[in-house]
Amino acid sequence: MKNRVLLVIFILIFGILCTSVMAQKPSVDYVSQNTSEDLYGVRFIEGQHNSSMGTAPIKYNLPFQEPKEFSVEVFKNQPVNFGGVTGDTTTIKRLQNGRVIYRKIKVPIYKKGTDVSVKVKLRSNGDKWDKSGSCFVITNPELIDIIDVSLSKEKFPENSIVNKGFGGILNTGNYVPAVELMRFMSPFGVGHYSDEIKYPNIEYNRPVYIPNWEEEVVWEKDISELESVVTGDFYIGIWIDTWTPEGYSVDVSLKYSGRPRPKLKVMPLLNTVYYVEGQKIPDFFATTALDLDFTTIRELRNVKLYYTTTGHGGHSGGDEFIKLKNEVFFDSKLVLSKIPWRDDCASFRRFNPSSGVWTKKDSAYAYNENFEREFKEIEERLASSDLSRSNWCPGSFVLPFVIPLGELKEGLHKLQVKIPGTANKKDQFNHWLVSAYITYTE
Repeated sequence: MKNRVLLVIFILIFGILCTSVMAQKPSVDYVSQNTSEDLYGVRFIEGQHNSSMGTAPIKYNLPFQEPKEFSVEVFKNQPVNFGGVTGDTTTIKRLQNGRVIYRKIKVPIYKKGTDVSVKVKLRSNGDKWDKSGSCFVITNPELIDIIDVSLSKEKFPENSIVNKGFGGILNTGNYVPAVELMRFMSPFGVGHYSDEIKYPNIEYNRPVYIPNWEEEVVWEKDISELESVVTGDFYIGIWIDTWTPEGYSVDVSLKYSGRPRPKLKVMPLLNTVYYVEGQKIPDFFATTALDLDFTTIRELRNVKLYYTTTGHGGHSGGDEFIKLKNEVFFDSKLVLSKIPWRDDCASFRRFNPSSGVWTKKDSAYAYNENFEREFKEIEERLASSDLSRSNWCPGSFVLPFVIPLGELKEGLHKLQVKIPGTANKKDQFNHWLVSAYITYTE
């Protein structure tokens, strides 16, 4: 009995001492250890942080507690345009006269991995057209990248160049292309032209089944396979192929669940998006394949190839509107043979108020005034945004093709992309935006 009493007293004293030590042990202030440029925009979800812009400290306890769910507000109402208003230029940098914006951020590293998603919101500030867009990251700032070349600090290595003039496409070891978190396509005029009071004629473009135009388009995509390149320090940016001073306004955020998942490594392979001023539109597929040789210094396991592709050329008969097979070969083996095509573009009609509209004669088996069905000749609105396209619609984002490759032996490997693109004549702009990376474990 005496021993039990002593044991209870010992446990009580030990508990009091532990509580006292933990109360004195400070939690880590992750933000105060870094500059505002690094961590502007981080917002903790767990109730420890109230600022929507993330300037107050984010705290989590050491030594054993992993960071929990939180989000990073990267851009908020940030203009993307060509020579228009600049918005925040303190923490956000602009390239191509505003067609590219980027910034450096820092988030905790999850030792056990985590789910990650990216959300992009877009509104037209006056650009009425559909434009290609890309949300991207720079995976290794120690190597040459598109930012270095844009700032004239470096030049594209010769072996990154395709077909004598298309630079910055291939991974060369000392140069690494940007990795796309999301490829997207702006709709026709969402937001700015959604106001039927300001633009009364827009009402007559709206089909009867759409009660009103949307004010913005929102895309969200799971990018958990890229967790290793969107934790720690990294540069993240947006490119939109706009040529108007009005352009667009964008919001971008990243969300981390904190739920453990297997960690993967990422190797960027190629990217034909023309992020850098002076890069040509990639119209070389009409004359040549895209070939990349790269070397692995060790065996890679659980390898998956992520391949994103969209065809462009808005004229009649352009690559945007015709079905062209994409073939991808890895180590001379055909691993993908697909016609990338979207035929559901009419479902995005509510995001496209400024799309050109025609009428098309058709017939319908419909009720008459006596509630009797009969065949009638009708005319229906047909919008440009309704037309099927090469793996995209105005107002959609683009999912990559995911190709399991298994194990890769140490040594030289080859990637080849073949697309029978249409050769350009005069003012045609046929081209294909293609990017690829692999994920793996060692």
